[in-house]
Amino acid sequence: MAIELIFKNKNCEWIDVEGATQEDLKFLHERFGINYLLLEDTIDPNHLPKYEEDSNLKFFLMRENTELDRKNLNSISDVSTKLGIYLIDNIIITIHRLKNRSVYEVKKDILLKKEAISRDDIALSLAIKVMKFYDDEAKHTLNLIDELESEIFLQNKESPNLLRKLYRLKRKTGLNNRILNMSTDWVDKFKKLDLSDTEITDLKDKHKDVIVDYDHLNGQAINLIFMFLALSDQKANQTMKILTRFSVYFLPITFLAGLYGMNFKYMPELESEYGYYFTLALMALIVIATFIYFNTKNKS
Repeated sequence: MAIELIFKNKNCEWIDVEGATQEDLKFLHERFGINYLLLEDTIDPNHLPKYEEDSNLKFFLMRENTELDRKNLNSISDVSTKLGIYLIDNIIITIHRLKNRSVYEVKKDILLKKEAISRDDIALSLAIKVMKFYDDEAKHTLNLIDELESEIFLQNKESPNLLRKLYRLKRKTGLNNRILNMSTDWVDKFKKLDLSDTEITDLKDKHKDVIVDYDHLNGQAINLIFMFLALSDQKANQTMKILTRFSVYFLPITFLAGLYGMNFKYMPELESEYGYYFTLALMALIVIATFIYFNTKNKS
């Protein structure tokens, strides 16, 4: 079984379950009387963040930002992983499918400090760590946006890979922003625990900060996509402008070449000794005159 007793003293007991199986859930249901439907919520990889109560049980379902760089970014499970926290009597039970950084760091802090700690203190520490990892991801994303902005404006790049990076960035920030907005419910429910107002306010402030950060990052990513497309269009227009100008230069001489390419017996200059050179000179004169005309018009 994947059940581990992390911490125990006279005040509380912390049980952690990683990669819970049906047998693990059955054991927890029988041992602690937890509703089986609430336990199954931790198995569903796409379950949304929430808070529920059942008799004396308080259940927080959080989603922690994951460091894994998934190929597809279609759902919230591609950028986050679940952390279920069950509070019953003086016991806290945490359940997660994958290795969880919040659990690891809080466990390390508790074992190092060896201070008296309650069930609700552990839950709060886990929630703050969850928000901290979103904050860390936001800082990393901001640096990535700066790099992509430099590639677009300073290095003058417009490769398809750059547009793909911008799209992935927009998807990732959008999904994280969605998770954080849906997490408002369980963050507010920490007021039901035996914690000081200062501690609860600290969690709420961190939550509000990361929401604002991801709103800003998502807007930045969308703006970069629009700027990239606008610059690409501008470059395409410049290219078309140059091609159009050259076509204007050669259009008259193409007409002359086509005219003298017709197989009529009697045409001016066909029998002239200098007809060929006269025609070439006329073509060159037309090109030069057209070039001077456009240059004069651009300067004015």
